[in-house]
Amino acid sequence: MNIPQIELDEVDRRILNILQNNAALNNAELAQAVHVSPPTCLRRVKRLSESGIIARQVAIVSPEMVGARLTAIVEITLDVQAAERMEEFEAHVAGDEAVLQCYRVSPGPDFVLVVQVADMPAYNTLAHRLFATRTNVRNVKTYFSTLRSKFETRIAV
Repeated sequence: MNIPQIELDEVDRRILNILQNNAALNNAELAQAVHVSPPTCLRRVKRLSESGIIARQVAIVSPEMVGARLTAIVEITLDVQAAERMEEFEAHVAGDEAVLQCYRVSPGPDFVLVVQVADMPAYNTLAHRLFATRTNVRNVKTYFSTLRSKFETRIAV
């Protein structure tokens, strides 16, 4: 897959760094922070969004505050790794709200998932729904987070 690279200048980088810390800024506040005019800032943000560099703007919710206290990192190995079987499993887990992240990995397991649920009974229900009922799942290995010492969504630009 060939992804075209967009040239980023210093203004683009300042915009990206500021928005990654606080995407709630309005255009005038952002323009002032990056030292450009509001029309220039708006045009730059639009370009960064349309090019896919800014994938989306979201609010990050505290899991504990909404009752999703258990984080699990799950390794999945499939019996058959044919492309269509991998895509089928990937679509199955990606459609579940508790699955926050899904990665195909190599070597080792076929997938690593990050899931967020309320508690162990909720995880058990999820494991049954996503893994135990799938005939192509050979092995599931789950790690439960006991402490989140760092969580960051920011990428250095």
